[in-house]
Amino acid sequence: MPYAALATLSERDARRIARHAQAADAARFLHPAQQALLHRRGWLTMLAPRSAGGAERPLPQVVRLEEAVAAVDGSMGWVLTLCAGAGWFAGFLAPDMARAIIGTPRVCLGGSGAATGYAEEEGDGYRITGSWDYASGAPMATHFTLNARLQRDGQPLLDADGKPRIRAFLVPAALVQLVPSWNSIGMRASASHSYRIDGQWLGKDHGFAISPDTATADGPLYRYPFFSLAYVTLAANVAGMAAHFLELAEECMRHRRHAREGLPLLDVPAVVAMLQGKKDAFTVARARFYAVLDDSWAQVAAGAALGADAMQAVQDSSLDLVATCRAAVDGLYPHCGLYAAREDSTINRVWRDFHTASQHSLLLP
Repeated sequence: MPYAALATLSERDARRIARHAQAADAARFLHPAQQALLHRRGWLTMLAPRSAGGAERPLPQVVRLEEAVAAVDGSMGWVLTLCAGAGWFAGFLAPDMARAIIGTPRVCLGGSGAATGYAEEEGDGYRITGSWDYASGAPMATHFTLNARLQRDGQPLLDADGKPRIRAFLVPAALVQLVPSWNSIGMRASASHSYRIDGQWLGKDHGFAISPDTATADGPLYRYPFFSLAYVTLAANVAGMAAHFLELAEECMRHRRHAREGLPLLDVPAVVAMLQGKKDAFTVARARFYAVLDDSWAQVAAGAALGADAMQAVQDSSLDLVATCRAAVDGLYPHCGLYAAREDSTINRVWRDFHTASQHSLLLP
């Protein structure tokens, strides 16, 4: 395991994940052995509060693990990240509700952040209707999170600025209908399907708001800003996939010759310089990313709130890392030959996963 991030992942677990990655890609969902590992290690609840039965791991540790898993299998890293991220919402639920949900056997929370549904006030709760897209890990989810626009008597409820009021909800999977829709070229095993809810009633304790002011758990994880958490976890996944691609690309290049120079590709000085430049740029961007993440976490762990400048630094370092990864992958791919275009090759799967994951709207340049 030459990639440094894998130091956070045991060799045995990395081998187990890698062994089933190709089969998971073909089956379009994580292999049962991969799913079992997620549950056995408690990774899906590593961001949930200890008071609710979660691990409540420090964020820098979580991000490094997510990067390491993505460096072995992009789809598994993505499911881990999105579902563990949904588990973080337990820190904003009423404590009894959080304990009940995190205590569910083989618990897995999936969902969507788009407000593409409605919640009609009804008695001591809401009647939920709508459809949502891109719920990674949907087939194994025991609960789904969603955002919905609040209504009363069919009319939208507005905030002080006249905008629709939106509330987050956590819904048991029994009330949700999966809509198979995930047909992307990459991240196939993430099974990021759509789902719908048709007029199902939920008590108010299933709703929550995401803000340090509304956290029901005391730890620094729940004072770390939501969008900053989203940026670092998504960027780490992209970095893991890019690092995997860099290793595979160099191996491909080792077996190719330069048509015009008549030399092995890695004996051509310009090619060697280009490859080293991509690797060096990645190393620098990754180090800067983790320096900013670690500093921001230290501030929050010490009891401070992240200011606008600190949150901007987290966003900038995340997007810079993603941009550097894109430049590396896109710059090296043409040197990898037709083998990299074979759908059954590992490098092709990693390339497909990378270019699918990096399409996330938060990662736009």
